[in-house]
Amino acid sequence: MRKITIFGSTGSIGENTVDLIERQPDKFDVIALTGGRNVTRLAEQAIALKAEIAVTAFEDCLGPLRDALSGTGIEAAAGEAAIAEAADRPADWFMSAIVGAAGLVPGLRALKHGTILALANKESLVTAGPLLLSEAAKHNATVLPVDSEHSAVFQALVGEDIDSVERIIITASGGAFRDWPIEALEKATLAEASSHPNWDMGQRITIDSASLFNKAMELIETKEFFGVRPSQIEAVVHPESLIHALVGFNDGALMAHLGPPDMRHAIGYALNWPDRGHLPVSRLDLEQIGSLNFRKACETRYPALRIARYVMETGGLAGAVFNAAKEQALDGFISEKIGFLDMARIVEQTIDQIETQDGLRCDMITLDKVQQMDHLARQVAAELTRNTA
Repeated sequence: MRKITIFGSTGSIGENTVDLIERQPDKFDVIALTGGRNVTRLAEQAIALKAEIAVTAFEDCLGPLRDALSGTGIEAAAGEAAIAEAADRPADWFMSAIVGAAGLVPGLRALKHGTILALANKESLVTAGPLLLSEAAKHNATVLPVDSEHSAVFQALVGEDIDSVERIIITASGGAFRDWPIEALEKATLAEASSHPNWDMGQRITIDSASLFNKAMELIETKEFFGVRPSQIEAVVHPESLIHALVGFNDGALMAHLGPPDMRHAIGYALNWPDRGHLPVSRLDLEQIGSLNFRKACETRYPALRIARYVMETGGLAGAVFNAAKEQALDGFISEKIGFLDMARIVEQTIDQIETQDGLRCDMITLDKVQQMDHLARQVAAELTRNTA
């Protein structure tokens, strides 16, 4: 049986992972589950999957979690240190699905087992891609992408030489506002940004989809994971969300990966890798689809893409600043202190201010440097948010 740990089991990626594991209970042995404040659901998952331990990120939630697990024999723990300690428990396969920079440390700890890290946490590669991948190489561990776009690229590259790749094209649905006139975006509301036309996701990633900050993160991820030049990476709006990515080769061929807008596809690929397993996802009916549409991902409409290209070219700690500022600005929008377009302005201003005062380049990325820059960027972005509100 494959031993499994899921970081972020109560989020959308985690729930889909749990769904796949529950369908094959004889194939997996669950070691640890971690979550946030939804301790009722975390306990339900732990009991259903017979986990060894369940960990909430919030220490004030430990009591309710213990109560929910009383009499089951399942351990309960709380706090960031407890999540890191859960990563120290040996497992064959770790799902990194914690949202935000908080996912970096447990992912790094998991790599020390030299097994598989299924990476859905975008921030790990954006903030510390060289550190994460060097740690994986050091311990002979495998990192498998779980973003649908990067899983698609990974699959398209099986048996191929990366040196034969000319371009990588990742697709974006365009989010809630893809058909809105640009001038209307200034007044877009939180409720409007929180509804996705294709995917069923959490609020934060849904808003990031509307602003294309999620796609901006994925551009940076593509550069870090596959080691290609920023100029080789493209983004295109594809409203149907059926083609997740395309890889263009030096002979002019384009290899596209098609699949339903269901995250269980990418999760299941990583869960069963190196084999393919049967997945409970819908099968595409090409006759019913009829046509596929594409349009330019305009950087005037989506300034996050332009900022991401600057981050890719700059390198160093620019990704850590980008992510921290984005998270802080998103908090400001969710609390309705700033407008939809203010998020990109705050991220860009944060990068400019820190680059001017502290610099973003460094020869070697370490966890301490990433965490220090993350802290600084959040302070700067928080101040800019207060001044904008």
